[in-house]
Amino acid sequence: MKQARVLTDQEFKRLLAVVAQGKHAGRNRLALMLSHFAGLRVGEIAALAVQDVLDSDGKVREQIRLRAEITKGGDARVVFVGEKLRREIERHRAEWPQERPAAAPLLLTQKQTAFSANTLCQLMAQLYGQAGLDGASSHSGRRWFITRLAHSGVSPKVIMTLAGHKNLTTTQRYIDVRDEMMKAAVELL
Repeated sequence: MKQARVLTDQEFKRLLAVVAQGKHAGRNRLALMLSHFAGLRVGEIAALAVQDVLDSDGKVREQIRLRAEITKGGDARVVFVGEKLRREIERHRAEWPQERPAAAPLLLTQKQTAFSANTLCQLMAQLYGQAGLDGASSHSGRRWFITRLAHSGVSPKVIMTLAGHKNLTTTQRYIDVRDEMMKAAVELL
């Protein structure tokens, strides 16, 4: 089975520019950022509630605790919120016309209901398509996250834990390798 395309920096910027021009730009941008900057699966993103990302004072949490029932492997895990993602969550929250209950979905459809994993998957495919990114899918952000961590020298064990994988071989399959990366590696010698 062919893997989802990992975007280059330029392609990621193009995607965000296309999203900015569309309807529901803030919501769609946050969905993509949760995928790219937290490595979340589309089903995990769709299942997030306001209380998962905001504390009782309305501040963005430093960690998102994914409940076992929303993860693929059925094991709860912690996702750390970096500065870029924190700013994105704050930006999205500022767009809300009114406060949302803690148990409300973080991302709402145009009918103001929770996304299903399938519907969010279709939305992401549509966004990638509008940006002209053939081969990209809802899993592209997750692969981008894992690849970027690996190429930044992060320990494989840390990446595996952040991704919620039980086996390192699973994590390794996500890492994208390109010619320029191999050339740069050889130049280190």
